[in-house]
Amino acid sequence: MSATITEGFLDHRIFRIVSDAAEELGVRAFVIGGYVRDCFLGRPSKDIDIVVEGSGISLAEAVGAKVHSHVSVFKNFGTAMLRFQGVEVEFVGARKESYRRDSRKPIVEDGTLEDDQLRRDFTINAMAFSLQKEDYGALVDPFGGIRDLAAGIIRTPLDPDTTYSDDPLRMIRAIRFAAKLTSDRMAFNIVPESLESIRRNRGRLEILSKERIVDELNKILVTPKPSIGFRLLDETGLLDLILPQLAKLKGVETVEGKGHKENFSHTLEVLDNVAVSESEAIRSGLLKDYVFEDGVETEKVRTEPNVWLRWAALLHDIAKPATKRYDHALGWTFHGHEVVGARWIPKIFTALKMPLNEKMKYVQKLVGLHLRPIALVTEEVTDSAVRRLLFDAGNDIDDLMLLCSADITSKNPRKVARLKANFDLVKSKLVEVEEKDAIRNFKNPITGDYVMDLFGIEPCNLIGQLKDAVKNAILDGQIENSFEAADRFMREKAAGMGLHPLK
Repeated sequence: MSATITEGFLDHRIFRIVSDAAEELGVRAFVIGGYVRDCFLGRPSKDIDIVVEGSGISLAEAVGAKVHSHVSVFKNFGTAMLRFQGVEVEFVGARKESYRRDSRKPIVEDGTLEDDQLRRDFTINAMAFSLQKEDYGALVDPFGGIRDLAAGIIRTPLDPDTTYSDDPLRMIRAIRFAAKLTSDRMAFNIVPESLESIRRNRGRLEILSKERIVDELNKILVTPKPSIGFRLLDETGLLDLILPQLAKLKGVETVEGKGHKENFSHTLEVLDNVAVSESEAIRSGLLKDYVFEDGVETEKVRTEPNVWLRWAALLHDIAKPATKRYDHALGWTFHGHEVVGARWIPKIFTALKMPLNEKMKYVQKLVGLHLRPIALVTEEVTDSAVRRLLFDAGNDIDDLMLLCSADITSKNPRKVARLKANFDLVKSKLVEVEEKDAIRNFKNPITGDYVMDLFGIEPCNLIGQLKDAVKNAILDGQIENSFEAADRFMREKAAGMGLHPLK
């Protein structure tokens, strides 16, 4: 199938430059994959893939010389990449692939454009624009990708069993594209035979590294409606293999005619709520990230979704099955699920080979604290409780509040409206207390060195007791958050312990 496009998809200067360089080298070059797909979807794209019937590296170096841009060469993969006028262009030689049963790494041979299109994952990603002078801009679409794009269909060029068995990562990629490309205007669906093939081939996930799986999960999490992806992971049986703890949230148990909330659906609703709220806050410039640069903490306005916030939403109720109890008086309870869930986070991250650094600790913190603001909604909002929440959450308080607001779900709209209104009062109180007491980044005015110098003592438990007493007095509102007030309070406490200043 071939057609000529006229919508200006190849207006960027780089395409003519690549065309000229290819002609000079005597090779044929094509734009292929995501850039072509996104052109027809009206989505902006700054990543361009060029496939060459010849050496992709040689063409990249020729183009780099013309535009005076550095070319990064990856000889092991036969690819090269350069940046020019705001776009990233990757070059690869056309190739055909074959696979061994025990590996997703292909045996690669030089090939034609048609060979290269055959190895692509989905028809909508196999379309190409010609960069040859004689048919510049022609759409090369042997599998009807443009038709599938118009119909919102995700389909493999080859038999899906072949596609998914060869490279099982494509099973998760199919789900990722269904989530990524679905919009208010059009839903994208994986064709039934492809879904059945994923179910049949799900055991092939065992040859994938956890890192590659998590990379796809992260891309699903930052889509506008990530529940689409996780429902598909569940429907195809992949979720049981990837994140069994999440799959265990499914189902409702009934005792004495009373059933609990369906926690899997609730979790996905919270995840979608977070995605919407975070996106709105990003557009409004309301969210900040705190990063260390040269040892100094710097505040930056968030411009992209925080995937770790999405992980916290996905895992916030992960321990409910383990803590579920039925009480004849109270009904179903999940007491302590936030504590148990926080304890599980390192195990889950370890199993998925995810980072065990501050990112894991951030998710663990949000899971552990996610009930605290909700509790304030139903109780008297005291300054002391707010100070302690600010102290425990620190710079993550805004993300915590976003998660907790998203966690307010019910089939009763009046109940949701009432809780949301009360939640707004808690947020106002947080702002008021923060402005007055500066607790968010609390640092104890009294240091261990100061105590040792003042009383002439060596390191001991008394120093920690004095510092804790000062911290609790400030958080409880007994004294103001200043050195002078803390020093007076500490000296009184020390006198009661038999400690007296040297001077």
